Amino acid sequence: MQVYEAPIRDMRFVLDELWVDDGFGNLPALEQFDSDLTNAILEEAARFSREVLLPLNQPGDLEGCHLENGVVRTPKGFKEAYKAFTESGWSSLAASPEWGGQGLPERVNKLVEEMTCSTNLSFGLYPGLTHGGALALEAHGTDELKQLYLPKMTSGEWSGTMCLTEAHCGTDLGMLRTKAEPQGDGSYKISGAKIFISAGDHDLTENIIHLVLARLPDAPAGTKGISMFLVPKFLPKEDGTPGQSNGVLCTALEHKMGLKASATCQMQFDGSTGWLVGEPNKGMAAMFTMMNAERLSVGIQGLGIGEAAYQSAAWYAKDRLQGRALSGAKYPEKAADPIIVHPDVRRMLMTMRANNEGCRALGAWVARALDAERLSEEPEVRQRAEDFVALMTPIVKALFTDLGHENANLAVQVYGGHGYIWDSGVEQYARDARIAMIYEGTNGIQALDLVGRKLGANTGRLLRSFFHPVSAFIEANKGDGPMKPMIDGLEKAFGALQLSTATIAQRGLADPEEAGAAATEYLRLFGLVAMGYCFARSAQIAGLRLAFGSEEKDFYKAKITTATFFFERLLPQVSALFLSIKAGKKSMMALAEDAF
Repeated sequence: MQVYEAPIRDMRFVLDELWVDDGFGNLPALEQFDSDLTNAILEEAARFSREVLLPLNQPGDLEGCHLENGVVRTPKGFKEAYKAFTESGWSSLAASPEWGGQGLPERVNKLVEEMTCSTNLSFGLYPGLTHGGALALEAHGTDELKQLYLPKMTSGEWSGTMCLTEAHCGTDLGMLRTKAEPQGDGSYKISGAKIFISAGDHDLTENIIHLVLARLPDAPAGTKGISMFLVPKFLPKEDGTPGQSNGVLCTALEHKMGLKASATCQMQFDGSTGWLVGEPNKGMAAMFTMMNAERLSVGIQGLGIGEAAYQSAAWYAKDRLQGRALSGAKYPEKAADPIIVHPDVRRMLMTMRANNEGCRALGAWVARALDAERLSEEPEVRQRAEDFVALMTPIVKALFTDLGHENANLAVQVYGGHGYIWDSGVEQYARDARIAMIYEGTNGIQALDLVGRKLGANTGRLLRSFFHPVSAFIEANKGDGPMKPMIDGLEKAFGALQLSTATIAQRGLADPEEAGAAATEYLRLFGLVAMGYCFARSAQIAGLRLAFGSEEKDFYKAKITTATFFFERLLPQVSALFLSIKAGKKSMMALAEDAF
C-alpha cells in the first residue's frame, strides 16, 4: 500500500535548526521567508501532494501515456492535477520574480520537490524539467527570448524539455548529428532525431519549449562544436499565443521499466525554426546550467522515492502478522506478532530511515549553498558556496539515487511476496527509482566527474569547502562527553576520506585508469562521511534540546537513535571502501576482453 505523510518535522529540523551556523545564512534577499511562512508553504505542499498527486501515482503507472495521432495523452487525472498545480502557484515557486515567480529559497523549494517526488515522481518530471529549462534560458538567452518565453514557462502555461541524446550517442555528445542551418534573419532550421526525451510531448500545456543541442554548418568536431537552440512546438504569434506547428513531432513513446506516466519520447525535428541560446559552439556550457540544476533535483527524486518506500514498509511491518518475536510473543492476544518485532525487519527499516534522514540533511546543506551562491552580498561566501555546490552535485545525484533505489528494494523485501505484486504499490517504487541512477549522467559518470574534475580543480579549492568545516567540527568536539563515540567514528571515517583522496590524486596523475577504477567507491565513501557529519551535528543538537527540557522528547530521542544506528551499522562501510580503493585497478583490468 502506498502511504505517505510528509516528514515535515524533520524538514523543519534541517531547515531551522541543523545548518543555522553553516556560513550560508544571513541573506537579506530572503528575510521575508521566515519560519511561519515557510512552515505554511510546507504544510500546504504536503496537503496537495497527499490529496492530489498520491492518488494518481498507481493508476498513472497502470495506464501510462498514449501516443494518438502524433500527440501524447497523459493518464486520466493528470491534466486536472497539472491545472491545479499551476493555478496554486507551485510551478512558479522558486522562479525569479522578474518573470512572475515567487523567488522561494532553494532550501525550501527542494523540500517541496521531495514531497512531489515521494507522491508522484512521473508527474513531478513535467514541471521539474520546465524549471531547469527556464534556468538555462534565463542564464544564456537573449532579452527577447527571455521576455517571450520565461513568463509562460514560469507560470506553467508552457513547459520545457532538454533534447540531448541521439540513438548513437548518450554520454558522448560530441558525436551528435542534429543540424542547425542559419536563415539570415537570426533564426535557424533544426533537423535531426532525439531519443529518451522526458516530457517531449504531452497534453498538459498549450506549448512545449525544447532546448536542443545541434551543430552549425562550420562547427568544429566534438563537444567544442555543439550549440544550443530554443525550438518551440508551436511558433508563437505576435500576441504571444501558440501559432502554427513548428515541425516538431513525437514519433514514438519508449516502453519503459518505470515512470510510465511520464512521457519519454523519440522526437523528430524537421526543419524546425529555432533560436540560438548562448554563444555559437558553446552549447555545452549553456546546457550544463540546466544539467547541474537537474542533477541536484534528480538526487531529490532518489530521496523522495526513498521516503515513500520507507513509510510504506513501516506501515506494512506494523500491520503484517507473521511469526513470533525471538524473545517471546509481544502480542499474545493476536494470532502472531507484527513483523516489525523481528531484528532483520528492523535492520531494513532503520537502514531506510537513516538513508533518508542523512540525505535530507545533506541536501538541505547544499540547498543553502545554492541560495548563498546566488544571493549572498559577500564575495567570499558566494565563492565558497559555488565551490561547495560544484563539489557536492555529483555526490548528491549519485548517492541519493543509489540509496533511494536501495530503499525501494528494501521495501519490496519487507513486504515479501506481496511486495513483488503490483497491488502492494512498492514494486512501482523499485521500478521508478531505477532510472534516476541513469539519466542526467549515469552515477558512474558522476563518480568520474568527482575524481576527474572536482578533486583537482583550482588546486583542491573545492575540497576545502567540505574538508574545512568537517575538520573544525571534529577538533571542536573531541573529548569524553556523550558525543565521543560519534566524533571518534567520524574522525576515523574522515581520515579514510583524506587518505583515499591522496591515493587517487597520486595514482591518477600517473595513470588515469587508477582514478577511474576507484571513482565509484570514492563517491560512496565521500557521501557516507558527509552523512556522518550531518548525523553528528544532528545528534549534538538533539542532545542539547533534550538537556534543556524540550517538549519534543520523542523526536529528538529518535534523531539520536537513528544517528547512533548510522554510526554503528552504516558508516563502517567506509573501511571496506577504503580497502577497495587501495587495491587499485589491477584485478579490475587484468582479464582479457575475449574472456568476458
